[in-house]
Amino acid sequence: MSRGGGRKFASRQVIDRQPSGGPTNQPGAGRAERGGGPSGWVGGGLCAGSGLGLGNRFGGLRLSQRFLFLLLLSGFVTVCFGAIFFLPDSVRLRRFFSLATELQRADAAGRRAGRRGDGGGTPRMMKFAWDNYKQYAWGTNELKPISRSGHTSGLFGGLQGATIVDALDTLFIMDLQDEFREAKEWVENNLALNVNGEVSVFEVTIRFVGGLLSAYYLTGEELFKTKAIELGEKLLPAFNTPTGIPWALINLRSGVGRNWGWASGGSSILAEFGTLHLEFVHLSEVSNNPKFAEKVMAIRKVLNRLEKPHGLYPNYLSPVTGHWGQHHVSIGGLGDSFYEYLIKAWLMSDSTDEEAKTMYYEALQAIETNLVKKSSSGLTYIAEWRGGILDHKMGHLACFSGGMLAMGADDAPAEQSQHYMELAAEIAATCHESYRRSATKLGPEAFRFDGGADAVATRMNDKYYILRPEVVETYMYMWRFTHDPKYRDWGWEVVQALEQHCRVDAGFSGIRDVYSSPPYHDDVQQSFFLAETLKYLYVLFSEDELLSPEHWVFNTEAHPLPIIHGSREQK
Repeated sequence: MSRGGGRKFASRQVIDRQPSGGPTNQPGAGRAERGGGPSGWVGGGLCAGSGLGLGNRFGGLRLSQRFLFLLLLSGFVTVCFGAIFFLPDSVRLRRFFSLATELQRADAAGRRAGRRGDGGGTPRMMKFAWDNYKQYAWGTNELKPISRSGHTSGLFGGLQGATIVDALDTLFIMDLQDEFREAKEWVENNLALNVNGEVSVFEVTIRFVGGLLSAYYLTGEELFKTKAIELGEKLLPAFNTPTGIPWALINLRSGVGRNWGWASGGSSILAEFGTLHLEFVHLSEVSNNPKFAEKVMAIRKVLNRLEKPHGLYPNYLSPVTGHWGQHHVSIGGLGDSFYEYLIKAWLMSDSTDEEAKTMYYEALQAIETNLVKKSSSGLTYIAEWRGGILDHKMGHLACFSGGMLAMGADDAPAEQSQHYMELAAEIAATCHESYRRSATKLGPEAFRFDGGADAVATRMNDKYYILRPEVVETYMYMWRFTHDPKYRDWGWEVVQALEQHCRVDAGFSGIRDVYSSPPYHDDVQQSFFLAETLKYLYVLFSEDELLSPEHWVFNTEAHPLPIIHGSREQK
């Protein structure tokens, strides 16, 4: 079943605008070429010469002579325009009246063609980000490009090298061979997994396990497979709870787990325990050990037993009691990638995981019924739900959903397929507006649709941008499934904004207020900028054969994992 893979790029004619060879102030120069008609009619001849040097002569004529001359002149003009209407090729008429538009389109087509040839310049951006990380933060998790030092967070505990592992497949895909070899050598010699510290099960799974698995599948290097399995084994104790819903945090050495203290009375988070499926199924594939897949399949059994308010999945679930926590529903933070992994599990299984398919489309129906709204200006957005009350805001994280909707449209019920593609396009347009309406042309962390706001952030703590990928992720999917050039144009706007506002002397930094220019930088080059943002942009400007959705599924950190084509035969 085709999901857009392998389609050729829509052909575009790039108009050659070479100099004509004559001086630019020569009367009539170049008009015949741009007008598209024979030179006797458009470029030179009657129309071209009708306005040359008439001023002085006209002033010396008597009144009757002037009248006669004006009559003759009007006749010539009538002949010129009338002749155009009788030309056999109607394109000439259109071109005559739209020279400026035609040339603008030619320029745009030329720019698109140039961007396509080098991945939109993203390999150069990737090398710049990587080289500065290597120089100032090598072996640490992330780079502080203004301080020119290493950076880490509580997500990784004592685990190091997040940028290196996260960037492995991007370096390989972009053919940055020397940089890839450097990364591989570090993984082989320095990636220590038996660390005494708490790590986020979710973040380590999507960044480290996903990155290692992807590097293995792309290169065949056993080193990456061995490290992925070893790390997967250390994450398994997180599932030792009364319900099988994993803890959010695990000590990689002791195996002791717990949840975030702020998460609704010690609950586990939907987007965390629901975003392990792709990686753990592949761990079973490469290890021939079913226990990894069994752990994530057990999560579904718990979810399917629970009653869901209005068909919606709340973001919090107790791993001890198996009951929902606060009834907060979001397609952005805390909920987002759970839904993404349902449709991707179906696709990755070679369309055999019927349970995932059913859960996805049922959840999507509930989301559309309860959360999808239109603003006063006609923008479609996905609101949040708090105990039955809508919060009319949409997070940057929720902007991935345009791509998700497009990805799942082909397999939707026939009467819904086109509708989901239209909804995907509307979400993409709304997220683009959130970028367009800022001074930096980058989008805020969250934007609102109430109190007079329309796709803009109104609170200071929502105005930051931390190099997030979700908007360009949707552009990439929408391009692949529609080949509408606007998605590449929008992606190019992001490239330009990143270069102008986020590039600093020693890397790329997030910014604290997208509405302020020049911006104030947050001094962090996130590992996902190399793993996701630059990779999605590169794929957006590449041929469709690169990582075709016929053969690959991206995990939520943009690490490509192969579709398990044997699933259908095994079933």
